[in-house]
Amino acid sequence: MGSPTLMTSSWFCVVAVLAVLGDAFLPFLPSGTLVILAVLKTSHSTQAPFLLAAAVAVASFLGDVLLLAAARRGGRLLRRRLSRSPQLAADVRRVQRSLESRTSRAAAAVVIVARFVPGGRTVLDLAIGHSANRSRTFLHWCAVSALVWACYIVTLGWLDSHWFNTTWLSLAVSCAAATAISTAVARLVRRSRQLALVAQLDEAA
Repeated sequence: MGSPTLMTSSWFCVVAVLAVLGDAFLPFLPSGTLVILAVLKTSHSTQAPFLLAAAVAVASFLGDVLLLAAARRGGRLLRRRLSRSPQLAADVRRVQRSLESRTSRAAAAVVIVARFVPGGRTVLDLAIGHSANRSRTFLHWCAVSALVWACYIVTLGWLDSHWFNTTWLSLAVSCAAATAISTAVARLVRRSRQLALVAQLDEAA
């Protein structure tokens, strides 16, 4: 039988991967925090970060695929959900317009950036799944964004695990850094949106 430490670390990894899979549907799940904690719990293994990053990337992409499929097939259910949440509906429409008005390369940037905005992944998947565009064209960019985010969050936890001697301090610093980065990205997105709106008003004037 494996050691208790190894079994505990494995359970942390399983929970973290499941949280990443589920936070496409439930964006309030602390998936990033759980992944960082799993990294810290497996810091004794040199191969664990690579395996965990791969598992997180696959789970993240699979969550996108499942939510896209649900959005495509559950049209009535999705419309009911959007009608109960005006803010979510407005965000979905905004992302749809953004994707439709941009080049394929710019749309790819939207897909990748959305992964770093709190709740952005859910809004993006709903927007793609609820639009007339074929979601298949966005799947490869969803895969890229899943890999980018997985490498980012695992690397963040790994770096802090080697900079600090205690797990709780590494976890606190990693979570604070992840929150700060997500907040900064969200502010940049809002700023870009405001500038685009001002430009549209200037053109209309």
